[in-house]
Amino acid sequence: MASVAIVSDTTHYLPAELVRREGIHQVSLYVGWAGESTRELEMNGFDAFYARLASDPATPTTSQPSIGDYLAVWEPLLQEGKDIVSVHLAGGISGTCEAARQARTMLQERGLGERVEVIDGETGCGGLGFLLLAAAAAARAGGDLLEVAARVKQSRKRARIWFCIDTLEYLRRGGRIGKAQAWLGGTLKIKPILTLQHEITPVERVRTSKRAFERMVEYGDRLAQEGLTAWAVQHIQAADQAQRLADRCREVIGGEPLFISEVGPVIGTYTGPGLLGVGGVDPALLSEAL
Repeated sequence: MASVAIVSDTTHYLPAELVRREGIHQVSLYVGWAGESTRELEMNGFDAFYARLASDPATPTTSQPSIGDYLAVWEPLLQEGKDIVSVHLAGGISGTCEAARQARTMLQERGLGERVEVIDGETGCGGLGFLLLAAAAAARAGGDLLEVAARVKQSRKRARIWFCIDTLEYLRRGGRIGKAQAWLGGTLKIKPILTLQHEITPVERVRTSKRAFERMVEYGDRLAQEGLTAWAVQHIQAADQAQRLADRCREVIGGEPLFISEVGPVIGTYTGPGLLGVGGVDPALLSEAL
């Protein structure tokens, strides 16, 4: 049995079965409209949320886990004798990782802090998922706390994601637009292509959904050329397009995706429905060889 437990927040959006199989523990973020806040982990599907997001003029609020939320997940693992590598959503767009660091400080006061390594994943969604799969592989191989943490940091350097969205409006409304702010000077009627590297970073603008889709396929080909052939596709309320993209990426990257999944409301609040993304990581980093 692995001596290191892997913990993350809920913004990786790995399929639930994959999370269970890999033994990844989760600390939930919260999302909701005024007066109603729900743990993302406890939501039974996302359709109702996204239907309301598209029609309600009010913007939902999202919030990071509390220190107590972290301790509620970490403390039983520590009591089992496990060390913990806790990997989280990019600090450039969320205070989630900082809250984890504060929780670790509380453990330090009890002499337990050295058994928990908190890592800013500097990414989110599928990019964060890649880091967690790499961490889980290293833990299964018998890696100790430092070895598992090192695998995460290596993977952070070798993981890439691109995503296209229908509009910048949700990013603008939610205040998470980052370096794409410069694009607001023109029309919002473009198809932005973005990445997440510490914060939301613009890649390029295209005029049509068809061109945005083809750019995702071309990016898949680039991933293959860079050796990042462990790949995945994610979407928001765009399952058919995600399957089409996966079909095309099987041709240009090869093999089957690690996962195809829907991005949930905490991130979806800021991107809106219609997101389509693809990313990859070096498959060597998912190996159980240390």
